[in-house]
Amino acid sequence: MSVQIGTGLSTEPDPLQAATAAARAAAADLDGASADLSLVFASGAHLAAPEATLEGVLAVLSPRTLIGCGAGGVLARGRELERGNAVVVWAAALGGGSALPFHATAVAEEPGYELTGLPRPDGSSGVLLLSDPYSFPTELALEMFMQDAPAVPVLGGIASARTAAGDGALFVDDRVCGRGAVGVSLQGVEMLPCVSQGAAPLGREVTITAAEGNVIHELAGRPPLETLKLIISELSPRERGLVAGGLLIGLVIDGGKPDYERGDFLVRGVLGTDPESGSLVVGARVASGQVVRLHARDARSADEDLHEALRLRVAALAGEPPAGAIVFSCNGRGSDMFGIADHDAQAIEAELRAPAAGFFAAGEIGPVGGRSFLHGFTATLAVFPRGA
Repeated sequence: MSVQIGTGLSTEPDPLQAATAAARAAAADLDGASADLSLVFASGAHLAAPEATLEGVLAVLSPRTLIGCGAGGVLARGRELERGNAVVVWAAALGGGSALPFHATAVAEEPGYELTGLPRPDGSSGVLLLSDPYSFPTELALEMFMQDAPAVPVLGGIASARTAAGDGALFVDDRVCGRGAVGVSLQGVEMLPCVSQGAAPLGREVTITAAEGNVIHELAGRPPLETLKLIISELSPRERGLVAGGLLIGLVIDGGKPDYERGDFLVRGVLGTDPESGSLVVGARVASGQVVRLHARDARSADEDLHEALRLRVAALAGEPPAGAIVFSCNGRGSDMFGIADHDAQAIEAELRAPAAGFFAAGEIGPVGGRSFLHGFTATLAVFPRGA
C-alpha cells in the first residue's frame, strides 16, 4: 500500500468550525483512506479553546494518532498565514506503517535535567518532535536520540505560540499539554529530511587548527580574525556586502569527503570575538581539524537554497513527486525575509508537486551531516515518499 497525504487550511473564526473545515479538506485528499496520523497547528484566537480544535479534527478524521502545537503562523496549500486565526490539518494514511505517540517532560532544573517519556528510537524509521520552548530542553533530547540511534532522523519544530492563558500548547490525541514535548516514532514509514538553511557559502574553505568548546583559537594556522579578514578581502563587492549584513560560519559535520557542498555545512552565527587574541566564538561546538567556510544570508540566498534543496530531494526520488511533506519554517522567514507573502509555501508546492503543510516555528529540528540539530532561519521538511 502507498502513503497518501492530505492537507486542509481554514481561517474560520470559530475553533470547532475551522478545525472541522480543515479536517474535511484533508480527508478529501485521502480519497477514502483512513488517517493513521494527523498533525494540527493552530494560531490566533483558536488557542483560546484548543480542545475545540482537537474535537473538530477527531470527529472528522478519527486518526489513530494526533499531535500538534500552537503556532504564530501556519502554511498549507501554497499559502502562508503569518498571523491571525488559522488552523492547519495534515493527515496521512501510512500504507501499513504506524506512528507511535509520546509526551516527554523534563524533571529538575538546568543543568540537571532528567527527561522522561522519550521513545527509544532504535527500530524507528524517523521521529517527529514538537516541543515547548520554556519547559523542554530540545537540544538535550536531540543528543539523547543521537546516542541511542544516530541513523534515525529527527525532524520537527519549537511551538511558536501558547494558549490564551499563557500555558504551553502541545497536542497529543485529545489532550492539550502545557509542558514538555510531543511527537511520534514512525515504524515502517520512510521519512526523508530536507533542510534548507537559507545561507550562501562564500570564499574558500579553511581548517580549524586550534579550538576549545565553541571558541576557535586558530584558523588555518593564524588567529581567526586575521584569516577571516584575508578571506573577506578576496570576495566580490556583492559578497562583501552580504558579509557586512551578518557573518555566519559553516561547519562541516561529516568530514572525509573530497568536496563539500552547501548542504554539508551546519550554519551558525558568530557570537563574539576577542580583538587581542583574534579568537572567534561561534554558536556550536568546534574541534581542531574541522573544515569551515564563511556563509551569509539574504533573501536571494535563502530562495536559491530552498529551491536547490527541494530539487535535490525530488531527484533522489527519481523525479517522482512524494506523497507529501510536513513543513517547519522559521518564524523569521516569511514576508519579513522575502518581502512577499507565501514564499516558502509556493516554492514547496512548485518543486514537490505534492500536499504540504506546517507552521512557522520558533526553532526548527533537522539533520545536517547525518546528525539532527536545532536550527534558526531554516525551512525544514519531513518528506514522505509514496512507497509501494
